[in-house]
Amino acid sequence: MATAETGDGLLEEFLADPETPALDLTTAVARCSKALGLQHSVVYLADLQQRQLVPLTDVASALPIDESLAGWTYRTQSLRVEESEHGGMTAWLPLVDGAERLGVLAVHQPALTQATLRRSRSLATLLAMMVTSKRAYKDSFVRRTRTEPMRLPAEMLRAFLPPRTIGTAHVVSTAVLEPAYDLGGDAFDHSLTETTLHASVFDAMGHNLASGLTTAVSLSACRNARRVGADLPDLVKCVDDALTHWLPDQFCTGVLTQLDLAGGRLRWANCGHPAPLLIRHQRLLVDAMEREADPPMGLPSLLTERRRTTHEIDLQPGDRVLLYTDGVTEARTRDGEMFGLERFADEVIRATAAGELAPETLRRLIHSILDAQPGRLRDDATIVLIEWWPPMR
Repeated sequence: MATAETGDGLLEEFLADPETPALDLTTAVARCSKALGLQHSVVYLADLQQRQLVPLTDVASALPIDESLAGWTYRTQSLRVEESEHGGMTAWLPLVDGAERLGVLAVHQPALTQATLRRSRSLATLLAMMVTSKRAYKDSFVRRTRTEPMRLPAEMLRAFLPPRTIGTAHVVSTAVLEPAYDLGGDAFDHSLTETTLHASVFDAMGHNLASGLTTAVSLSACRNARRVGADLPDLVKCVDDALTHWLPDQFCTGVLTQLDLAGGRLRWANCGHPAPLLIRHQRLLVDAMEREADPPMGLPSLLTERRRTTHEIDLQPGDRVLLYTDGVTEARTRDGEMFGLERFADEVIRATAAGELAPETLRRLIHSILDAQPGRLRDDATIVLIEWWPPMR
């Protein structure tokens, strides 16, 4: 076992080695574990639908997120320790990149001490950054975290999506999107600046490759305008112009938002889309964000001088705002009834009351919708949840 001094030296050598960035992750895990004086470590990544934790090595089996100690660590983002089947102890640590849950790390040791737990946390932090840096171009990650083939429109749209969850100590924006392997025209987007959270949801007409193209153009136009500082009305106009120019027969509904991180003022534009929902103090504020919607983006009838309408509301600490597409509320249960707005809001309220993290709330919610289906979803179902807490004064 390495001492603190030799372990720090071995880790420094590992990180300074110019060959380290080129290592496959399994080899990197083994070498970094050794450098930290840890016996054996295994990385598990969440599959695309967040039902399983899939190991990056063939010597371990996948673990159910809802029915395992490793899954408990993923769900709560907390350390758990158990006795190993083969002797010794296993520490389960969350793998998190910023606010995004990637999976968990299993560290197997003859015994767990304060020093080994500290080094295990360091390893988890380092590996989370390595996973994030490699998964964009390493198909091995994609293959392991998919459980079925993906259709072309879904493949295209997923290439445009940001991380599932982003955030700081004061705000989080998290999203889910189904059917995971058969998307048509739904998508979400979110980003952070020093002062503002931008979050949007899009729903293009139809459920085919043209729908995916429409959403991809809408996302790109939105980002392009946002990155040069366009205000909400001008940002939406850029989407209108792009669709009118490149896809004149297509249109897209959506809600685009900007949240001031310091004061909690939320501004939004609604383009032919279901109104956002506001949950405050564990109850739904009915119609709090209900406003007359503008027409969808891209319709030829929009080519007028009238600017898009911007709405505003002041959030309170702990407020949760939900952006969603109609595939959520119009999903059918096994008895033929619609999932509905009331049940949708109620599940979020119950999760809030139980103290669930925002990403876990959406994971459980989308599974509830999927598991209530007699078959596959008839339409895309996308949800974005924004939770805000004011900075400390």
